[in-house]
Amino acid sequence: MNLLEIIYQDEYLIAVNKPAGLLVHASPIAADASEFLLQLLRDQIGKKVYPCHRLDRKTSGIILFTFSKETHALIRKQWEENKVEKQYIALVRGFVEQEGTIDYALTNEKGKIQEAVSHFSCLSKFEIPFSSGQFPTSRYSLIHLTPETGRFHQLRKHTAHIFHPIIGDRPHGCNKQNRFFLETFDLSEMCLHSSFLQFTHPETNVVISLNSEPCGEFKRIIELFRKFEA
Repeated sequence: MNLLEIIYQDEYLIAVNKPAGLLVHASPIAADASEFLLQLLRDQIGKKVYPCHRLDRKTSGIILFTFSKETHALIRKQWEENKVEKQYIALVRGFVEQEGTIDYALTNEKGKIQEAVSHFSCLSKFEIPFSSGQFPTSRYSLIHLTPETGRFHQLRKHTAHIFHPIIGDRPHGCNKQNRFFLETFDLSEMCLHSSFLQFTHPETNVVISLNSEPCGEFKRIIELFRKFEA
């Protein structure tokens, strides 16, 4: 594993760009993993850190940590009060509307139905000269996603619900598309990236805005598709 990209750091906080496929910390449901973001960052900077939130293993992007339990408690309060703004970038199947809202309740692992709302806007549309079905070309959209709530796999489930699944997503995405991207473009990662995080610094009260561009295979696919922008 190469050194982690540090997006922001001060005496209280540090934010890094998590690669796709890397767990934030050890989990019994992923016994195959041998590397974890938490330990890699501790080893890289030589200090103990506390994660403020999580990203799915398959999702890349911004992860924020604190250097103390006291700062961690302060910033977690902002998450609990829904005062942290988060945005994601995703590549999805088909041409989406210019913007929209997905208001669709989701059932959690305990069977409880929870309200879930996500907003999206279209960044780019691509029509590539490759057939993945009955048509001679295939259409995709690069979109911004802003979750209003924070449910498990919310963005992945919501995009699938409106029939624009995220490319590379398993099990919520389209197996046919995932196979097409693997065979045609050697893409094995999911195209979902946490690109923006905004919060109030818990120690200084300054508003902090962090940005991160898609990386890894997602970045490669975007660059490849640029010449097919519709």
